[in-house]
Amino acid sequence: MKAYIALLRGINVGGHKKVSMIEFRDLLTKTGFQNVQTYIQSGNVVFQSSIEISKLEKIIQKSIYNHFGFEVSVIIKTNKQLQVILDNCPLSEEKKEKSYFIMLNKIPDSNLVKEVDKIAYENEEIIIKNDCIYFCCSTGYGRTKFNMNTYERKLNVVGTSRNYKTMVKLLSLSAEN
Repeated sequence: MKAYIALLRGINVGGHKKVSMIEFRDLLTKTGFQNVQTYIQSGNVVFQSSIEISKLEKIIQKSIYNHFGFEVSVIIKTNKQLQVILDNCPLSEEKKEKSYFIMLNKIPDSNLVKEVDKIAYENEEIIIKNDCIYFCCSTGYGRTKFNMNTYERKLNVVGTSRNYKTMVKLLSLSAEN
């Protein structure tokens, strides 16, 4: 059995796509995953499975759709992959701890990245590196002009955002699992 981290996009935000984490843990356990743990209400799940990583996203998406009745994007990472994303953060340590990490479902085409790199907002630092967008805003995430939907569309990817504290906690949980 290998430990995985499932990152769900856009659940329990503004009253939309409500997913009880207790119910979700039970659902994944009934699906055959082991040692299922959730962290906060924003769709962070650590579990063990012998199923190939390439199949896990579809299994979880289908389980959510069948049980809750709506589609959710799911990105699966291993502890090692998440650690690489955190370790490769190009921002200073001070900024890193205030940053958001937007994990992508794939590495975007380099030509698309070059185009998107031209977008700039005052007080915001956006760096695309491999399958992550590193984002830091000195005025706070709630006041940003950055729009993840725009980046997803322009890069032809799906992404989900987590802050530094959540990344560290998920690494800790998946290391224990």
